[in-house]
Amino acid sequence: MNQVIQLLNAHRSIRKFTDKPVSQEQINRFIQAGQAAATSSFIQACTVIQVNDSEKRASLAEWAGNQTYVKEAPTFLVFCADMKRHQLSCDMHDAEMLSGFTEQFITATVDCGLFAQNVAIAAESEGLGVVYIGGLRNKIDLVSDALNLPELVYPVFGMCIGDPDQDPEVKPRLPLDVVLKHDQYDDSQDKELIAAYDQDVQAYYKSRTGGQKDMTWSEQISGMLQKEARPHMLSFLQQRGFLQK
Repeated sequence: MNQVIQLLNAHRSIRKFTDKPVSQEQINRFIQAGQAAATSSFIQACTVIQVNDSEKRASLAEWAGNQTYVKEAPTFLVFCADMKRHQLSCDMHDAEMLSGFTEQFITATVDCGLFAQNVAIAAESEGLGVVYIGGLRNKIDLVSDALNLPELVYPVFGMCIGDPDQDPEVKPRLPLDVVLKHDQYDDSQDKELIAAYDQDVQAYYKSRTGGQKDMTWSEQISGMLQKEARPHMLSFLQQRGFLQK
């Protein structure tokens, strides 16, 4: 196994950081690595906002569900799906932009995911730790206003980056046979495989929490999917010019 694959397999979410700063030169390198990711039809639809202001950080931490590491991490980035520059490009050529298509929303959001994962890997390659912050979408309207995001731009998630001050275990992933299918979708063995995987996840949670969390993966997912999943997102995105057709 080569060093790149070893690095990928060693990923952990880091939620506690030392006070050691991450230099702007490092951040610039990571963002350039993000730009090198694949991008659908060369649209390059991701904009990153580096939030340095301590008051904004504190507000973002609160809106994300009181995740204190948002304000405590040396670096905090917000990854935005951005079709605004494409409107500008059309204006530059006196062309009417046909916006609001679901496909545009998908490609811009996927672009952000690919971009951000390159940033995460680049940061981890230099010994830093990261954690994604999807909780920004809890109060996505407040986040967007605080960052002065215009129409055709929305915050997909945030990312904390810093020097790790914890060493958590690697969280076990689903068995390969559950996620890799050949020639067609066949889930006939998935229930049995997931049941076995549940035991690994339960053991992981017990070990990580000193026995305070005793839950399987399927139990966790079944509980999560009985709750509403940010129902405000659809109306917000439509107001911002996405998902109109």
